Amino acid sequence: METNQKTNGSLSGRTLLVVHTGSAKKRFIFQKLKRLGLTIVVLNKEKNWARAYVDHWILADTNNYQESISAIRQFLKDNPSVKIEGIITFWEDTVLLTSKLVEEFNLVGIPFESAKRVRNKFYFREFCERHGLPFPKFILIRKEDDTAIITNRLSFPLVVKPVYGSSSAYVVKVDKQEELVDTLEYIRANITQDVESALSDGVDILVEEYIDGDEVDIDILLQNGKVKFYSISDNYQTNEPFFMETGFSIPSSLPSKNQQDLIDMAEEVLEQLGIQNGCIHFEAKSTEKGAVPLEVNLRMGGDETYTFIKEAWGADVIEEAVRIVLGMYIKKITKPDVPRKYLAGCDFLADHSGLIVQLDVSEDIKRHKEVEALQLFKKVGDAILVPPVGYEYLGWVGVSGLNHMDAQDNLSTVRKYITYEIARFHSASAIGKSQRKDRFSYAALNKDMVKRVAKIERIRRMSIENQRSLHIAIIGNIYSMDASQIECELTEDGKHVEHILKQRGYQVSFFDFNHVDIAFRKLQESNVDLVFNLCERVNDSNLLEPHAVALLDILQIPYTGSNPFTLALCLDKIRVKKLLAYHNIPTPRWDYAYSLADTISADLQYPLIVKPGNTDSSIGITNESVVTNRQELQNQLKRVIVDTERPALVEEYIEGDEYDVSILGSDEDDLRVLPHSRSIFQEMPKGFWHIYAFESKYTDDEAYKKIIIQRPPKNISKKLESLISEIALDTYNIFDCHDYGRVEIRVDADDNPYVLELNPNPAIGIRDCVPSVARLTGMEYGDFLEEINRMAIKRYKDKMPYDHLQANLL
Repeated sequence: METNQKTNGSLSGRTLLVVHTGSAKKRFIFQKLKRLGLTIVVLNKEKNWARAYVDHWILADTNNYQESISAIRQFLKDNPSVKIEGIITFWEDTVLLTSKLVEEFNLVGIPFESAKRVRNKFYFREFCERHGLPFPKFILIRKEDDTAIITNRLSFPLVVKPVYGSSSAYVVKVDKQEELVDTLEYIRANITQDVESALSDGVDILVEEYIDGDEVDIDILLQNGKVKFYSISDNYQTNEPFFMETGFSIPSSLPSKNQQDLIDMAEEVLEQLGIQNGCIHFEAKSTEKGAVPLEVNLRMGGDETYTFIKEAWGADVIEEAVRIVLGMYIKKITKPDVPRKYLAGCDFLADHSGLIVQLDVSEDIKRHKEVEALQLFKKVGDAILVPPVGYEYLGWVGVSGLNHMDAQDNLSTVRKYITYEIARFHSASAIGKSQRKDRFSYAALNKDMVKRVAKIERIRRMSIENQRSLHIAIIGNIYSMDASQIECELTEDGKHVEHILKQRGYQVSFFDFNHVDIAFRKLQESNVDLVFNLCERVNDSNLLEPHAVALLDILQIPYTGSNPFTLALCLDKIRVKKLLAYHNIPTPRWDYAYSLADTISADLQYPLIVKPGNTDSSIGITNESVVTNRQELQNQLKRVIVDTERPALVEEYIEGDEYDVSILGSDEDDLRVLPHSRSIFQEMPKGFWHIYAFESKYTDDEAYKKIIIQRPPKNISKKLESLISEIALDTYNIFDCHDYGRVEIRVDADDNPYVLELNPNPAIGIRDCVPSVARLTGMEYGDFLEEINRMAIKRYKDKMPYDHLQANLL
């Protein structure tokens, strides 16, 4: 009882090493430890969500025992004032490491050899057999042809399970021979620590006979070999063939004799194992032939365990477990004949894997004081993976009552206030809408892949009004301060977009594609919802720009802007010309050369302009790129083909004004032509051709400062404005551009327009053309960026992922 616990001495100021934080679901544990006044040292791979509760971090790979031991020793050496007085873990993955550390630093806990016997289910079964303890008949699967041995030695039904692991992952009931073959194939093909991290110790498989009986959990506080407290709770029937928990109640409703048999069996098992101190979560069955142990977990039980035991019996198992590992004597906690409360709880499970599109908790639930705890691990938009794909819960709820029946009635009432809907993944995804052919039809699906599908689905189902709840990733390029002007602008633009989106309330992360291997891995591990694509280089090459979004398609992460096919096509100016010609889009007459041996058509009229066939940002274009005779042409062909190792595009030079036509949207119903931008070259000095050479954009050459830019253009006819817009829209649509783009058009002295280029991924820094003309329509820069997000969301709603692969451009 609580009065007993208060006499056991203060924990304030004592120093506790916690091995592994676990997931954020363990936050309540750290909150409790902090309230106890403990100095908390955490051994973990990295600092994480628990920062607010941790006094000292020791960073090490908890799968590497020697690294962890060395890290602790180094920490103690560097912090002589810190004395670790006890070690504990609340995470199954680190039970063995914790026992190793207990022995290494001579502290109170569970011996490593005992932990090894228990952690490995096969070793535990062998141990029970050798010591005359009850156990189900079992076989360890070592090779694929063991199925015949299994059927000869064991009787159906069977249970197939990993030797390591927890949370019932990959635990399957088998009723007949053909199911056994399918089940073993399923587990072998899919078992991975990515689904259940506790499998990091191994992926061997155990087969044992199914035990019919009532399944229970026995939670025990053990000190100096004596049981100081125990609690037995009933587990509700699982949805076989899988064994995910569906609910629980406390205290157990089993007859007193059965409960006594269970605790006697648990005591004997722990004594035989040589376990004398710790907080133990025992899983067992009460059968007609007596109590049978299933598993012994050498740490506190699941998250609901703490709450239910405290409410039913007044025992704080976190606090008492800490006292035990600190070597502080605890008195036996005497349970009353009648619990303080009767409790029942249920887990929220999905019928199928999919996307959570509704998860509501009615305000009416607040009227029910019998609600003891409500935990939701998921939110709308998250993926939920259920067997055979994954083993996830949405959460759980626990209620109290005056007796078992009252608690069950209250649970039924409260359960109605929590509603959720799980949408199956879209038919374009790898899962699709079809029903399972058998229970393992989709078992080969990778968990990470399914979660990536969920990113697409979340965007498809998101309302535009909620877009600021998105986690936006920006992919771009970051350079040092001494980089070139182009590189500095790429860096500045990316950081500015990041700043503006954060100001607007988005969660934003930046991924630098100058280090594409790191960026890819981090994106793969991230929880981003939408990528804002600002990437212009991969591996320091603009030719690989399309590959950046190709990676996003592989990861199934939605993104802004055009697809990789469009980006790659538009980089190839020669193919662009061919496609324009096929669709009768007016463009200057042209020819091309891949080598100096190629002949340029004599029908082209000088002056001509010679451009690299696959660059952007005017790279490779200078004042000398315009040629007036055969010799100059040959010189420029050599410069492009030989010196820069690029194919050469040769086209007739058009004297006249240049128009940049910026377009927003992806489909007919949302396409918008923004006000045009007009460049007038007449004021440039003699000797300079009227073009945008590289020097015009990235040097301080005075000649190019004479270019007059009008936004919007002045004194042009409506007919010309409409014609330019129509030609630009046709070009934009032919190349299947998405969200935004810019078409460059030259108009000759007779007002004939000619398409020069299409840029499906134009620069959109605050001073660039597209956001500048958007501003003329009333869109501030932040509005413009959010409009791009909005258009991407709409596009994913309206089109299948990878729709561009079906586009018939020709």
